[in-house]
Amino acid sequence: MTLLLGLTGSIGMGKSTTAAMFADFGVDVWDADAAVHQMYAKDGVAVALIAEIAPSAVIHGAVSRPELKTLITQDPTLLGQIEKIVHPLVAQDRADFIEGSQTDILLFDIPLLYETGADQWLDYVVCVDVDAETQKSRILGRRTMTEKQLTVILNKQMPNDEKCARADFVIPTNSLDEARAAVHYVVETLRGT
Repeated sequence: MTLLLGLTGSIGMGKSTTAAMFADFGVDVWDADAAVHQMYAKDGVAVALIAEIAPSAVIHGAVSRPELKTLITQDPTLLGQIEKIVHPLVAQDRADFIEGSQTDILLFDIPLLYETGADQWLDYVVCVDVDAETQKSRILGRRTMTEKQLTVILNKQMPNDEKCARADFVIPTNSLDEARAAVHYVVETLRGT
């Protein structure tokens, strides 16, 4: 039997790094953000649909995520319109991943896991966690987002402490060693060894 494991946590909490650690333990990983990146790329399945509601976000045949962030900051209602386009496309990509996978545990890296109701079809949920100061430092250190944009995103997401309270497992990401040990524990627990 294949177990479906969700990975969530607010922006800047270390989801991508943690997902890579699961892959190191033989878990197939599906990344919602990576799926969206493919859809937004030149000739991606979402480009023409996004162009209909936010034409200035399409540059050289691809959706510009920085431009989308700017537009969402200016008009927060745009996010809901984008989600109505992207969520069904993401669901199909995820279904294709499940059908093509052969491992005993499948990990689904879904930042908005609870917000989109994905916990309803998953067997277990893991939430990554780090303190708010470290989170903010990581995000603003990337220099791809302003503090105002970060506030808009955080206000749209469920607070991370609530996500952790609802999760079956919590992985602290203060250090790589701590996170790796927690990932190992989760994988071994799920495999029953």
